[in-house]
Amino acid sequence: MTVSILLLGGGLMSACSSEPAPAKPSPSLGVVQDRAVPIIPMVDQHGTPTTLAAFRGKTVVLVPMLTLCQETCPLTTANLLVMQQAINQAGVARKVVIVEYSIDPGRDIPARLNAYAKLTGASWTFLTGTQAAVNAMNAFFYVLAQKVAEGDPPDIDWWTHQPLTYDINHTDGYFVIDPSGHERFATSAAPDVANHTVPKPLHQLLDDQGEQDLNDPAINGQTWTVPQALSVVGWVAGKDIPSPTS
Repeated sequence: MTVSILLLGGGLMSACSSEPAPAKPSPSLGVVQDRAVPIIPMVDQHGTPTTLAAFRGKTVVLVPMLTLCQETCPLTTANLLVMQQAINQAGVARKVVIVEYSIDPGRDIPARLNAYAKLTGASWTFLTGTQAAVNAMNAFFYVLAQKVAEGDPPDIDWWTHQPLTYDINHTDGYFVIDPSGHERFATSAAPDVANHTVPKPLHQLLDDQGEQDLNDPAINGQTWTVPQALSVVGWVAGKDIPSPTS
């Protein structure tokens, strides 16, 4: 399940480049701001301790998620796969990275995150941590993560093949962090995948609500597309990142 919340902030940015600087994001896309991101201990899908500070010097697209989401998260991952393709084609993979962090640390242990990456074809970093660490991440980025009862009959865990025991209502969207470690943009919009096909492994994770989100993304309110997100990332990185070509 997903919900949207109001994000607050403000700020300006300029990029130094021989090329014209990409345009500042429209307020209709999200919130432009300038906040230093705290150092919060996490662990990646390989079990290696790390923090967001490990990505200093790079522009980071940070996304809250959980591997057992059956509505919006698979669609978000579908958009991120296309964004990663665009980043690679633009030749900025060493300067722009995608990072997802789980809001469900009780179930999303490193091994599960690694299995999710392999299942979906995601090549980027996934983070998890203690509940206290995840709570700190959620608090800073204004992410709501509320445990709720599982449906009846319960859905089945794609990894363990056992019935699920709870779900989590959570904030959608993504955040963009600049190379100095400052959050520069935030949105709680839901992903719109209308311009590309959702890969079969991700499509199979969707429940009835997920299918509805796929076919009518605006049902959750504001949405974001890959071209819109790439324009935001390009603004922070100081380089245009075109949508990928087939």
